[in-house]
Amino acid sequence: MTAPAGSSPLSLGTAAARRLATTAKTVPQMRETTPRHLLRVLPWTEVNGAYRVNRRLTLTAGDGRVGFASTGTRVEVVPSELCELPSLRGFGDMRALGALAGGFVQHELDTGRPVPPGQVVLVAHGKIAEVGAGPYGGRRTLGILAGGDHLGDLTGPGAGAATALTPCTVLVLSRADLEGLLQRSGSLRDHLLRPGPARPRNRCGEAEIALASGHAGEPALPGTFVDYEQAPREYELSVAQTILRVHSRVADLYNEPMNQTEQQLRLTIEALRERQEDELVNNREFGLLHNADLTQRIHTRSGPPTPDDLDELLCRRRSSHYFLAHPRAVAAFGRQCNRRGLRPDVTEIGGAKVMAWRGVPMLPCNKIPVSGGGLSSIMVMRLGEKEQGVVGLRRTGLVDEYEPGLSVRFMGIDDKAIISYLVTAYYSAAVLVPDALGILENVEVNS
Repeated sequence: MTAPAGSSPLSLGTAAARRLATTAKTVPQMRETTPRHLLRVLPWTEVNGAYRVNRRLTLTAGDGRVGFASTGTRVEVVPSELCELPSLRGFGDMRALGALAGGFVQHELDTGRPVPPGQVVLVAHGKIAEVGAGPYGGRRTLGILAGGDHLGDLTGPGAGAATALTPCTVLVLSRADLEGLLQRSGSLRDHLLRPGPARPRNRCGEAEIALASGHAGEPALPGTFVDYEQAPREYELSVAQTILRVHSRVADLYNEPMNQTEQQLRLTIEALRERQEDELVNNREFGLLHNADLTQRIHTRSGPPTPDDLDELLCRRRSSHYFLAHPRAVAAFGRQCNRRGLRPDVTEIGGAKVMAWRGVPMLPCNKIPVSGGGLSSIMVMRLGEKEQGVVGLRRTGLVDEYEPGLSVRFMGIDDKAIISYLVTAYYSAAVLVPDALGILENVEVNS
């Protein structure tokens, strides 16, 4: 019964009683904490300073993609980037390259429009599908090309038929313009007619190892050696640091029932590990999204991630251990399976049930970005040094090590009685061979 207004309370109220009562309480909670599947499944390699990835020599020039310069809506090919075309590898006449770059004509295409025919077609923006005749008289998609890719070459029959899958900007060099340029440029004509000697290489682009097989008797066997890259890549450990400050009064007087310093440190380490996983995915120097080989990047055929897209991603490597995708991309793939009447596998990772495709678990990772237009990426990895896969790099045995690869150092107490701790984590990641990491790009997550 409510006491009349202005009257004194007849008993102690609950608000006042709670000041003296012992309440049940939790340790400090943190919304930022995620499963951090990448940190859990990544095999960690001990590194002292730097990690060098020695590879067999690969005889390829450049990255195979052409670069462009734009002014407003005008797009031009960078002349030196034309050396990414197979027929121009090693060609150094910049005047001839400049004249060749000026012969490309820009075209803006809407979705569904055919690409204008030409000797060479450069894709500056958007996605196009190369199409050809199927085995039974129909049309089929031969490949998907995006920004930096090209169709055709300066030698041979020229670019094949293609259709724009999205609004596109393409640059087209016609056969007639190429013939006119060859008449004016003797150096270009000589290069195309008499290309330099090519060193033998295998289907992966690596320097060939001379072998003999199927012989009889005593023929002279070929001599050989395995050549290595002259400048192998070295990965240095990255660092994430912060200074944790705790007032001595708090540490002395308010450590019951839970240790305030330990709780502050626990939450700080949680945030540091979240940053570590974000860096392993997105850092431009060593992050997985930026270090996948361009030959291992493919594009979706229709926008959303379909079983066909993931099958193409899997077939490009000899084995795959995990997919890594934003939760919205995982859900988008599930919807595509539902539309086809397919049921993805379910497996258990770290006590949590996750979706799998072809036996490869699909781990959700909210560190993979989703653009404002609803586009994301899906990664697939092979892990471990023995498998020539992706490895995490860290240094253990640190001074004042609190967790593997993470140290907590006491920095002292200042004149305001504030205790400081330096919290440091060292980490990086390395892709040992190109096919250890593949990426499905431009995945629509809203459809």
